[in-house]
Amino acid sequence: MIEEMRIADLGVIDSSTLELGPGLTVLTGETGAGKTMVVTALGLLLGARGDSGAVRSGASRARVEGLVRLDGLGSGASAFTTGVEDAGGEVEDGQVLLARNISAEGRSRAFVGGASVPASTLTDLTEPLVAVHGQSDQHRLLRPRAQRESLDRFGGTKVARLAERWATAFDALRAVETELGDLVEAARERAREADLLRFGLGEIEEVDPQPGEEDQLAADETRLGFADTLRTAAETAREALSSENENPDAMAAVAAARSALEGVREHDPEAAALADRVKEVSYLLTDVAADVASYASGVETDPARLATVSERRAALTALTRKYGETVEEVLGWARTSAARLLELDGTDDRIEALRAERTRLRTELAETGAALTAARTTAATRLGKAVTAELGGLAMPHARVSVAVTQHPVDAPSDDAAPGAPLPVGDRWLRYARSGLDEVELLLAANNGSEPRPLGKGASGGELSRVMLGLEVALAGTNPVPTFVFDEVDAGVGGAAAVEIGKRLARLARDAQVLVVTHLPQVAAFADRHVVVRKSHDGTITSSGLTLLSEDAREEELSRMMAGLEGSDTALAHARELLDVARSTRAEA
Repeated sequence: MIEEMRIADLGVIDSSTLELGPGLTVLTGETGAGKTMVVTALGLLLGARGDSGAVRSGASRARVEGLVRLDGLGSGASAFTTGVEDAGGEVEDGQVLLARNISAEGRSRAFVGGASVPASTLTDLTEPLVAVHGQSDQHRLLRPRAQRESLDRFGGTKVARLAERWATAFDALRAVETELGDLVEAARERAREADLLRFGLGEIEEVDPQPGEEDQLAADETRLGFADTLRTAAETAREALSSENENPDAMAAVAAARSALEGVREHDPEAAALADRVKEVSYLLTDVAADVASYASGVETDPARLATVSERRAALTALTRKYGETVEEVLGWARTSAARLLELDGTDDRIEALRAERTRLRTELAETGAALTAARTTAATRLGKAVTAELGGLAMPHARVSVAVTQHPVDAPSDDAAPGAPLPVGDRWLRYARSGLDEVELLLAANNGSEPRPLGKGASGGELSRVMLGLEVALAGTNPVPTFVFDEVDAGVGGAAAVEIGKRLARLARDAQVLVVTHLPQVAAFADRHVVVRKSHDGTITSSGLTLLSEDAREEELSRMMAGLEGSDTALAHARELLDVARSTRAEA
């Protein structure tokens, strides 16, 4: 519940505080006094777009603050508190301060519990808490969507659950149809991709490359290609190490060196050490000579083997030109492509699964849609009776409101598998949307014998005001909104109808906080709290302020509203009488 609202430098309002509370608060004042600025200020607290033109002339900024008391929010208090804390704000003593600044340059800042937030956060926080109705809402009420939403609210939990189930299935069907359409449309591209992958995998499978094979083949090809040169070099080295033709060789030279040193080793330890080292060289030289001889005998010229190795290398090179820089990269491509091919080959199975899921979802939608239609139709009958009963007390005793719940049948489609194809429900094919199968329309028969007509065609401005008020009163029991704001919704109404509007606003205020901007004394008389907007002028600047009226002051304001004169004894008498009637009516209720 909004406990207090402070306004500074907004329009003609210099600085004023509007004290609110439970029950019915009315706001009155002469035309042009600034009542609209109060509603504008409230809109800013609710996240409406700021207009620099609303900043008071000569001021640098306009500021609006609103104090929200949690214990007046009912079941919405917990969600509101969570939203405030998530936004970085604080709840102090069960209260939260909302604020909005609009600079003369057009910049806007919003605050929740002391934290700076985007204006949209104010909207998100307050939307479940405040319902604002003005002249523009009469036009909103003419829109089919608003009428359907009103019926769904009145339908309560049953309609809400069916509508939610429908929306969930609808979203799932759209997702399935989108994926199915993408898969079917891309079938040719997938087939082309699969053929390319199969060809590549076949090439790799035929060659069957092995990890590390590339380097080994390169070494084999080099060795086989230079076999004669390698053998000649090895035989020359063997002859130099250990000659078979009695030619001087390394082993003979080392043997001579060893013999010379062995002959003198007893005379000098250093000579003995050198003799031992030469002996080691002779052993090593013997091993090397044997290894070189073995290598020379093992080097063979094998043209057939060379050709095989060259062909194998050429095959691997062909693969690396297409599928990777190395054999390892080729094998990696093969693994990835095999997985992709499995995925592509499984697409047909996916298409069939999606088609089956689409059929299931359409069946579910048809069943849920029929149940939702039935629930809405039942609620429509009750809502029409409830609003009609309210209009009987709003000086429209012969008016009848009905709520038409209709569908849009079409011919059977040539292809019911097409995305968005109508649904078969019973023996009809029906169009549908995310809201269901139904089109909802409020109809008004304003007089006996007249045919019900859509509100936009059969209702005057005053009748629309009363229909909207009757609708809101009928919905009050199903709508958890703790605060209602009515901005001159009683325009075009007067006399007994105005009194009945006052009664219904007072009744609505028994369970909610209601703020009404009105020109009608019959409505103002039913208020728990009466605030007047008064305009003053110092010769250069016009200012307006808000004043909470005492009982005596209320009589004077009501007399002014009735007669347009101040100090009229007759008007004061009428005002007292009107207040007495309002008090007694509320006491009886």
